[in-house]
Amino acid sequence: MTVRTRIAPSPTGDPHVGTAYVALFNLCFAKQHGGEFILRIEDTDRVRSTTESEQMILDSLRWLGIEWSEGPDVGGPHGPYRQSERGDIYATHVQKLLDSGHAFKCYRTSEELDDMREARKAQGLYAALKPEDLYLDADEHARREQENWPHVVRMKIPGEGSCRFNDMLRGEIEVDWAQVDAQILMKSDGMPTYHLANVVDDHLMGITHVLRGEEWINSAPKHILLYEYFGWEMPALCHLPLLRNPDKSKLSKRKNPTSINYYKRMGYLPQAVTNYLGRMGWSMPDEREKFTLDEMMANFDIHRISLGGPVFDLEKLTWLNGVYIREDLDDEALMRKLMQWAFNEEYVSRILPQVRPRVQTLAEVMPLAGHFFAGLPNLRAEQFDETGMTREQTVRLLQFLVWRLENLRCWDKEALLSEVKLLSGYLEIKMKSFLAPVFIAVTGSQTSTSVMDAMVILGSDMTRARLRHAIAELGGVSKKQTKTLDKEYRDLPASDA
Repeated sequence: MTVRTRIAPSPTGDPHVGTAYVALFNLCFAKQHGGEFILRIEDTDRVRSTTESEQMILDSLRWLGIEWSEGPDVGGPHGPYRQSERGDIYATHVQKLLDSGHAFKCYRTSEELDDMREARKAQGLYAALKPEDLYLDADEHARREQENWPHVVRMKIPGEGSCRFNDMLRGEIEVDWAQVDAQILMKSDGMPTYHLANVVDDHLMGITHVLRGEEWINSAPKHILLYEYFGWEMPALCHLPLLRNPDKSKLSKRKNPTSINYYKRMGYLPQAVTNYLGRMGWSMPDEREKFTLDEMMANFDIHRISLGGPVFDLEKLTWLNGVYIREDLDDEALMRKLMQWAFNEEYVSRILPQVRPRVQTLAEVMPLAGHFFAGLPNLRAEQFDETGMTREQTVRLLQFLVWRLENLRCWDKEALLSEVKLLSGYLEIKMKSFLAPVFIAVTGSQTSTSVMDAMVILGSDMTRARLRHAIAELGGVSKKQTKTLDKEYRDLPASDA
C-alpha cells in the first residue's frame, strides 16, 4: 500500500498558520513512508471562496517549502482537485445514499429547526436532531416536494449507542450517537458539505491516512458511517492537537497573528517558520531546536507528537528567526534576503508613485516611505490624543474597522473606501476625522503617504495587524467591552464590498 495523505484548505481568507502546520505533518508522514502528499481545494462555499485566496494558499505553502505531488495547479490522475469542479461526482454519490435508504430529503425550514433545537435544550437533551425528529408526515412531505420547497439531503444517524474508533495518537475514542445530528450532505444550492465531499474525495483519491485537527473528532462518527454506507475501507485517523495562544486558548487572529502572509511581510525567514511549526507538539529524537525540513522528514515519527496543546509563542519564533539570520546568512545572503523581502523592484515600484509627488530631495523618501519597509509601528497612546477623539472612541472606531476588514473579500482601494464610508456614516464622523486615527495606526505618524493607498500596498494581514497593534497600545479591549462592542457591531448595515 502506498501511503497517501492530503491537505484540503478552504480559500475563504488569508492562509492560516494552522493550515501550514497540518500540511507540514501530513507531508512528513507521507515522506517518512515513501508515500505521496496531495493538495485539494475545498471551495464549495460559493460566497466566501475566492481565486485570490486560493493562490495565496498555494504561494504561502510553497514559500514554506511544502510541496505536493498532485493538486489544482500541478494536476494528477485523481482530478479535478477543486471541489467546485466535482459537483457531478457528489450528486451521483448522494443519489446512491438516497437509493439505498441511508439518506433522506429534508424540507424543514430554518425556523422549524430552531424551534426543535430549543425544545430539546429545554428538555435537557442534546441539541442534535435525528431523522425521526425531522421527518414530516407523508402528506406534508409530498406537498412541499410538489411545491418545490428548498430542501437539503441529510444522512441517517443511529439514535442510540456509541461509535468507537481508533486514533493513531489517542487510541480508542468513543462518541455517543446522541451527540451526532442527521448531518446535511447536500445543501439546498446543490453544493456538498464538508462531510460528504471529503469522504468521497478521500476515497476516490486513494487517501490512506487522514491527519487533521482535533476539532474534527466529534465529526469522525459521521465519516465512519458514510464509509460504511458506501462499502468503502476507512482511512486511518489521526487528530492533531490544536495550536494554542500563550493563554492556552485556541489560536485565533484576535489574539495572535495567524496569517502566513503576516510572517512573510514581517521579515521572518520561511525556513525558520517551517522549523517552528515542526516544533509544535513534535520534537527531533535528539531534542534540538533548529532543524531543516529535510531533517524533519528524515526523522519524523508520528508517535513523538505530544497531545499537550502546542503553544504558538511569537517571542520564541522571533528568537528562532534571529538564530537563522545570524547562523545561516552571511552578508551577501542577508543582502539577497532583504532584496527579496521588500527592496525589490516590484514592491518599490508600487510605493514610488505615493512618495514622488511629496518629496524635493532623495533624503525625504525614507521618512515618508519608511512604514512600507517596517513591521509594527512604534506607537504611543498619546499620538492618538491629537485626533480630537477620546481613547475610548478611537478604540471603538478601530475595532469596528478591524472587524469589517476581516470579512472583506476583495482587498482594493474601492472596497476599502466603501467600508470606511459606511463606518464613518454609521459613527457620524466626517471622513477626514475618521481616517485620522487610522492614519496613525497604519503609518505610525501623522505625516506620510495616503493611508488608503498604504493599506492597499501593505495588504490585508499587515493592515489588520497594525490596527490591532494600535488598539493594544490604547489599552486594548476587555472581555466586557468586547461583548458591548460586538453587540453594537451586529447592528451595522451590510456592505456591497
